[in-house]
Amino acid sequence: MSNCLYIAATEARSGKSAIVLGVMQLLLTHVRKVAIFRPIIHDDFGGGRDHDIDLILRHFKLPQEYKTTYAYTQSQATRMLNDGKHSLLMENILGKFRDLQQEYDFVLCEGSDYLGGEAAVEFEINMDVVSNLGCPVLAVLNGMNSEEDEICDLSQRTFELFKEKGLDVIAVMINRAEKKFSSDLVDRIKSGFSSDNKPLVYIIPDDKRLGNPTVKDVLTWLDCKVLYGADRLETPVNDYVVAAMQIENFLKYVSEGSLIITPGDRSDIILASLASRLSDVYPKIAGILLTGGIQPATTVHHLIEGWKGVPIPILLVPDHTYRTAQILQGLHGTIDPENKVKVLSALGLFETCVDSHELQHKLVSTTSSRITPFMFEHTLLHKAREKKQHIVLPEGTSERILRAADILKRRDVVDITLLGNEDEVRQIASNLDISLKGINVVDPVKSVHFEKFVDDYYELRKHKCIMKEDARDRMSDPTYFGTMMVWKGIAGGMVSGSVTTTAQTIKPAFEFVKTKPGVSIVSSVFLMCQNDQVMVYGDCAVNPNPNAQELAEIAISSAETAKIFGVEPRVAMLSYSTGVSGKGKDVDKVMEATEIVRAKAPWLAVEGPLQYDAAIDPDVAAELMPNSAVAGKATVLIFPDLNTGNNTYKAVQRSVPDSVAIGPILQGLKKPVNDLSRGCQVRDIVNTVAITAIQAQAEEEAGQSVKVSV
Repeated sequence: MSNCLYIAATEARSGKSAIVLGVMQLLLTHVRKVAIFRPIIHDDFGGGRDHDIDLILRHFKLPQEYKTTYAYTQSQATRMLNDGKHSLLMENILGKFRDLQQEYDFVLCEGSDYLGGEAAVEFEINMDVVSNLGCPVLAVLNGMNSEEDEICDLSQRTFELFKEKGLDVIAVMINRAEKKFSSDLVDRIKSGFSSDNKPLVYIIPDDKRLGNPTVKDVLTWLDCKVLYGADRLETPVNDYVVAAMQIENFLKYVSEGSLIITPGDRSDIILASLASRLSDVYPKIAGILLTGGIQPATTVHHLIEGWKGVPIPILLVPDHTYRTAQILQGLHGTIDPENKVKVLSALGLFETCVDSHELQHKLVSTTSSRITPFMFEHTLLHKAREKKQHIVLPEGTSERILRAADILKRRDVVDITLLGNEDEVRQIASNLDISLKGINVVDPVKSVHFEKFVDDYYELRKHKCIMKEDARDRMSDPTYFGTMMVWKGIAGGMVSGSVTTTAQTIKPAFEFVKTKPGVSIVSSVFLMCQNDQVMVYGDCAVNPNPNAQELAEIAISSAETAKIFGVEPRVAMLSYSTGVSGKGKDVDKVMEATEIVRAKAPWLAVEGPLQYDAAIDPDVAAELMPNSAVAGKATVLIFPDLNTGNNTYKAVQRSVPDSVAIGPILQGLKKPVNDLSRGCQVRDIVNTVAITAIQAQAEEEAGQSVKVSV
């Protein structure tokens, strides 16, 4: 196995940057230190940084210095070749590459873009470079406008080309494939390779969201002025419609994602375009581009400003219509790190079409024992996807919930049901340019399950003297309805709390989901990702002042949660005292809880009381508790009360650079229900849904084990 890979395309516009993004994510899941290297970068990047390098460095937050990521620009390399300095060129490229190999565990190399005027010359330079570096090759072929025979022929010719250079081709990816190919195409391609060690073959369909520009790209390309919709610039543009006809004819040419190009004095076209965006009959346009530097009439301005719910951008460009349309023909979309939707769409498409285990086996011979926050977050999504669960999100009208649902669906992590008034949910999603295709939207009171849920809740709670109408009111609440979906097994888990309180989220679960057998208390943990390790903090969100028995249960539950997420549990029962050095009722409580844990879970590595530094610092532990199996290397930290736990996790989260706190994760319930912070970000929601799915997998497996043992 090698510690490097060269991703090479054979022509421009192959979508290579999306492949680099996907491979880098795969590598970072298994390898600690990965560098990006482009031997030769394109000249025309506006005086800034190379697009693909910038994308990788910023999205993955790599600490690599930009100056180490490339050797030459295309013009510099061409001049050196013209001056007869071929050997010096290759020597310097190889030198930079070797320096990275010395410092990093893996070097991911990316070849040329073929955007210059002499693509044939650039191709020869590219082949020369990869030959000298000697990296295995992942070949990216452009599948647009190609028939199956053409793709087979191109794959075989590309494979032979690299083989002649003595290079190992580990994979061939046919990217941006526009057509639906026959199921045996991959086998046909492989059968044409003249080698026993045949490369992997993947076909990745074309996704217009990745290759097409956004309104923001148009803004930058034309140096426009934004008149309206500055918060909608990430809307994708599928095509351009020059509006020169009367309205009745112009509307026939409008399609999904059209950018309408028209002079600023065509008030009729402007108003018709806005009206089409609000109509359910016409496709949703991307925006309006006004030409000639002509502002709309004052009355039209006033109309637009007072027209709530028109979520489209309107741009103004000084050039006339014909020249503007000409210039836009040269614009193509890029995957920018700021555009999270595009980035996640690219990653989701890659993960869906590429067998990550198979490719990883070809790429990586060893895995790192350390884990970064990014690696852990990606592992969460990957594990959740392995045995896909159905998660219900009761807050269907929340913008953050909708954006998270969009990401989760694009990455195929879970099946999702959103709860809420269906018309309202779909309208908000439309305003956010979010497609709900493949996502269930359910209005609780209109659901086929509603009456049955009312009856079930009444039976479960009638001992509390509730009336049937009370049960009906409860089940009209999306949180109660979602919890009942989980309890009845219709959904595997529920996530809520972005706009509701913790009490509103977990009260229904306390009422009828209840705790697991042998567990008397529901508690919580945070997964704390710090630098190169993951630790479990509990309880930091639910129980204000647990007694010794409850503290012991929290410790055992936290250890079980740690195991679910791949953290070997070594439990530290925290106090202001280490061992027998301190006295007081608070220390006595922790001592008693530690003994209860040892009695109830003798297989568990536990130590207490321990101070925080003695729990995590090997040097302090060596002095204060030298023979402990936990001190200095604890992975599960149990705090004596909520005040200590909540403040500690927030202090660590804010003070340790790049640390990530994932949670709270509720534990002890028979079915997974998790609470969000009302200040949560979309990323937090995505992580929490993945965690809930993994908990649902664990519950499912535990249920099967019980059935087998019975």
